[in-house]
Amino acid sequence: MNSFFITGTDTDVGKTYVTAGLSVTLRKTGVDVGVMKPFAAGTTQKKGFKSEDIEILSKSAQVNDPEKLVNPQFFPIPASPYTAWKTLKIKPNINSVLTNFKKLSKLHSILLVEGMGGIMTPILKDYFIANLIKEMKIPAIIVARTKVGTVNHTIMTVDMCKKYKIPIKGIIINDFDSDGYNTKELTRDLKNLTGVTILGVIPFIGDLSDSSMYKIFKKNLNMKLILK
Repeated sequence: MNSFFITGTDTDVGKTYVTAGLSVTLRKTGVDVGVMKPFAAGTTQKKGFKSEDIEILSKSAQVNDPEKLVNPQFFPIPASPYTAWKTLKIKPNINSVLTNFKKLSKLHSILLVEGMGGIMTPILKDYFIANLIKEMKIPAIIVARTKVGTVNHTIMTVDMCKKYKIPIKGIIINDFDSDGYNTKELTRDLKNLTGVTILGVIPFIGDLSDSSMYKIFKKNLNMKLILK
């Protein structure tokens, strides 16, 4: 069973949409794919899933796994698990996350786990997203944007993965910034500076339908390398 942890160089880099696109692409190629977002936060939706991210991921993979299994904890404020804990007095439950991860891993051929914020987003005082990935013992896929500053953020993310001994499958560049770097130059620089494989560049996606996502991801990502 292959699992990947989709992390980012920061918050709002498009992790959810990249994870959704990967889910659609894997599903349409005949792979039984499951999804998980251990911690989610934000405004509670009035209908369906509490988190919009969980709704997007579940629909992309077309799974009927219980919400509590896919998303063990939801915090109704836009904050890190640590800040939510201190503000709402709801302590993040690491054991529940790891137990659910094992359960989901047995239900699907491939599991895509989406993180929250960047790799050093705090969950407890001395426990970060990096610690969670390490405990899950799965490789990370790093989502980077093209906006100026991304080189610095990506290098730091790669360095933290190395510090925590987290294998890196590769970097996906999400090209949704209208004023970002030229993607060919950014691909060259990130590859040279980090030594990490660039899995592909995803252009801005206006149509989020299954057919559109599948077409774009299949064309722009090296899926064979991801599944190797």
